Amino acid sequence: MAGPDYDSEIKQLTATMHTIEQVLDVPRMEREIDELGVQVAAPDLWDDQANATRVTGRLSSLQGQVDRFHALQQRIDDLAVLAELAAEEADAEVLAEADAELAKIKKAVEGLEVRTLLNGEYDEREALITIRAGAGGVDAADFAETLMRMYVRWAERNKYPVEVFETSYAEEAGLKSATFAIHAPYAFGTLSVEAGTHRLVRISPFDNQGRRQTSFAAVEVVPVLEQTDEIEVPDEDIRVDVYRSGGPGGQSVNTTDSAVRLTHIPTGVVVSCQNEKSQLQNKASAMVVLKAKLLALKKAEEAAQLKDLKGDVQASWGDQMRNYVLNPYQIVKDLRTGFEVGNPQAVFDGEIDGFLEAGIRWRRGADRSEEN
Repeated sequence: MAGPDYDSEIKQLTATMHTIEQVLDVPRMEREIDELGVQVAAPDLWDDQANATRVTGRLSSLQGQVDRFHALQQRIDDLAVLAELAAEEADAEVLAEADAELAKIKKAVEGLEVRTLLNGEYDEREALITIRAGAGGVDAADFAETLMRMYVRWAERNKYPVEVFETSYAEEAGLKSATFAIHAPYAFGTLSVEAGTHRLVRISPFDNQGRRQTSFAAVEVVPVLEQTDEIEVPDEDIRVDVYRSGGPGGQSVNTTDSAVRLTHIPTGVVVSCQNEKSQLQNKASAMVVLKAKLLALKKAEEAAQLKDLKGDVQASWGDQMRNYVLNPYQIVKDLRTGFEVGNPQAVFDGEIDGFLEAGIRWRRGADRSEEN
């Protein structure tokens, strides 16, 4: 009986992979890899560091995605051989190995299939993430820093480059806010489901009486602009402030006033950048962030759906989308999808794919409900 069951499972997996290949357009990705490979081989590539970083990052990301697809195809082929061997030899140990591998492959295919749901206007863009400490004092600032680390670890696991634009440190510990980009295709579509208020419950390490503390942090995700995007920002609409970069505990990072803060006067949008030593470089980077946020605001206003792109994030009681509970029990649960994990530390270490996949499927279901 195992043979026919495996035949059916493998045929279904193969059919699903064929659909994924068509939707992702793997041949097109492979052609782009070849084109980027030529650019990377050019001797003058690093004359333009910004472009070189973009090209190498895009190449690394695309290569990783294509390798993942082909590796999964190979695992399905190998599973067919393993299942046939188990059936011929009636070997219980080999059969158990095949069963375990089938379960792992099905989970991996489901994860890859989620990518096919990312077909929104900006889903294929890179992501610009801003995290702000909310209610909860020093615990909220510490939580904001933990969330930033979580997303950076997730990016590192996937070999996605991360570019930090601004980190505003709190006085005692943690971050008041941080803005960073994750340079990978479909990063916005994947991470946009993280936008909202995140809530942490734990015994506060900053409370000498060991009391339980609830704190909040807001996550905002917007798409990174491309050169073809039209967003004009007149100079007279921007106020430019320069200041000295600050580190943990109020330390001065630079000895010159190189950090830049831009305020878009008509909307009140404020962005800062301090990751470069040059004031001009920081201003250019801050303009990238500002334009991305203004584009998200513009598109959201046009569609009257600000929450879809930016998220209506208050970072306080009553509007959280995910709870991280460390005491009296340990669980991380998404309140929209019901997806939960009993190992918060693994989540904080970047293991958030389950939440991302559940969120993307939930969003697709919500979109269909609105259409109907």
